[in-house]
Amino acid sequence: MVTSTNPLRIAVLGTHSTGKTTLLKRIEMELRGHGLTVARTGGLGKRAAAAGLPKMQHHPVQSTEWIIARGILDETNAAAQGAEVVLIDRAAHDAVAYFEAAMAFRSETPPRLERERLLTLASTQLPKYDLLFATVLDENVPVDTSHDYDAAFRRLVDERVHRLLTNDVIPHQRVTSDPDSQAHAVDVAVQRCLKEELV
Repeated sequence: MVTSTNPLRIAVLGTHSTGKTTLLKRIEMELRGHGLTVARTGGLGKRAAAAGLPKMQHHPVQSTEWIIARGILDETNAAAQGAEVVLIDRAAHDAVAYFEAAMAFRSETPPRLERERLLTLASTQLPKYDLLFATVLDENVPVDTSHDYDAAFRRLVDERVHRLLTNDVIPHQRVTSDPDSQAHAVDVAVQRCLKEELV
């Protein structure tokens, strides 16, 4: 049963502008329509930039650790709000994927011990996720031109996200830009929450 002390957690990760926030908004609307209380996290990238940390293809170990730690704190605070469901915009492994992509983009090799430490930190959150969605890059979908995205870096992040999930055998559901895939993800999330509510 979903309780305020043990909310159901649904997380999403994926490269930028692949519909993560939109997917969570749709899930939130459906859940609220069923009378469930919802808390959300988000805005990690903007807050990291506001704190003066390097972003996108410039991510070093320090900014990655900041994002993971801040995300964990956000999730903990959201769970403490008393909501029945917590929606997490950017699961902890998202930051590791961005770090690995940034290193590859710069033709640098991640320090092995630092990478393992970041993965260990991110992995502490995995048991808490009841559902994990991973968006899939579709370069045919136009992006907001107000953002200065590097297409090659965006592809690298997508590749690293799905490699991490596959290599570490992390249970997740892929969500493509196809409307049926999006609708299915929303349905899976809602049904999971309603099932927990009835238990």
